[in-house]
Amino acid sequence: MVFSSVFFLFVFLPIAMAGYYLMPKRLANSFLLLASIAFYAWGEHKFVVIMLGSIVVNWAFGLALETRGGKLSGKVLIAAMVFFNLAILFTYKYLGFVEDNVERFFGVGLGLPKFALPVGISFYTFQAMSYAIDVYRKVAPVQKNPLNTALYIMMFPQIVAGPIVRYGDIAAQLKVKERSIDNFSYGLRRFIFGLSKKLILANTFAIYADSIFGTAYTIGTFEAWIGIVAYTLQIYFDFSGYSDMAIGLGAMLGFKFKENFNYPYMASSVTDFWRRWHISLGAWFRDYVYFPLGGSRVKTKSRLVFNLFVVWTLTGIWHGARWQFVAWGMLYFGLLTFEKLLSIPQRIEASESRFFPMIYRVCTLLAVMCGWVIFRANGLRAGLKYVQSMFIPHADVSNISIGFLCLIVIGVFAATPAMKSCFIKNGDETGAAGLAAQYAGLLLLFTVCVMLIISGGYNPFIYFNF
Repeated sequence: MVFSSVFFLFVFLPIAMAGYYLMPKRLANSFLLLASIAFYAWGEHKFVVIMLGSIVVNWAFGLALETRGGKLSGKVLIAAMVFFNLAILFTYKYLGFVEDNVERFFGVGLGLPKFALPVGISFYTFQAMSYAIDVYRKVAPVQKNPLNTALYIMMFPQIVAGPIVRYGDIAAQLKVKERSIDNFSYGLRRFIFGLSKKLILANTFAIYADSIFGTAYTIGTFEAWIGIVAYTLQIYFDFSGYSDMAIGLGAMLGFKFKENFNYPYMASSVTDFWRRWHISLGAWFRDYVYFPLGGSRVKTKSRLVFNLFVVWTLTGIWHGARWQFVAWGMLYFGLLTFEKLLSIPQRIEASESRFFPMIYRVCTLLAVMCGWVIFRANGLRAGLKYVQSMFIPHADVSNISIGFLCLIVIGVFAATPAMKSCFIKNGDETGAAGLAAQYAGLLLLFTVCVMLIISGGYNPFIYFNF
């Protein structure tokens, strides 16, 4: 089930919200869990058992780690927990990739079974691991109730594509939720805002991006730039739109999820970009991989480079079992190593000139766009050919309309804080008239979204594939 569907908007969501609020508070979590299971089972019924089995095992690991946290047995348990979770992820996400490459490079067919990729497996696996690790580190309380553990991992607003929620951030909220008219109002506005980003902007940019990337070997320079601008905006509005909807739904239910995007295309450096893009994933790798390896506080530069290499190899692989994702991770490994070794973010902050920060900001955006080419292209070779088309000028016949160029201008504006401030400000910031204008604008956006859902085809969220 997806948020941008008639069934979700007009059947599932009203029933889920009504049942959740009408239930006695002691039963609200149980009802929400049942609703979340139904949400996931709607499209992934074959994999519900796998998810529930993973939840039960990780809940049991949490109980065991809570009593053996500082001893050798605790380290054995944490190693077993990591192995268990990564084994499931490897089986469903990477086993076919390994077999294909063994056959390609060694000419040997392993005859391994083929598995479909369960939607959301990368997200809920990382959430389950963070729960057990935080219990082991004693930075989050153990959850004795398996139903609450299950609700934390598979709550329907964020089960499919994040954000990756830390258990410590919502442990108290599972007991006492801030259900109020203000939270529901904010959540509703945030949800409609995210829905609009997906259906009005992301899906429109997708039409152009898909068309141009589908002919990567024959496009000209202007068309190549139009294509990557379209995809750069598409992936941002697609993923940040989903995060807005997840955060909005959470607020409607009385939960507060942390932000997952902070206007990443306004970043001053590549380091800054990754503090703004998919914040929950970056924080996960920082806290559970980078810092345990020593982070930046290491004695030698070679060790720093090694730490970055490990993190960005894993980040690339997390996004998909294809070589182009490994290459995409290596691109960021190279860029971030360059910035770390030369202290670029610190130099930008200390610079008294406007010229260097401005030029580096432009270079950062160009580097990010080149990364998106590798990320989106139909294979690594097609991606490299596409980059070549961008930077080696040659003429092309383009049918890009003036209307689409105007949409790009709107998209660029919407990728800044200005657009959000028009729709998400509270009444104490805008006054009653301003709040009424917000609701009128959001009602118009919602009407357009419904019309697009009814008239358009199915366009899944990009991060459903990860």
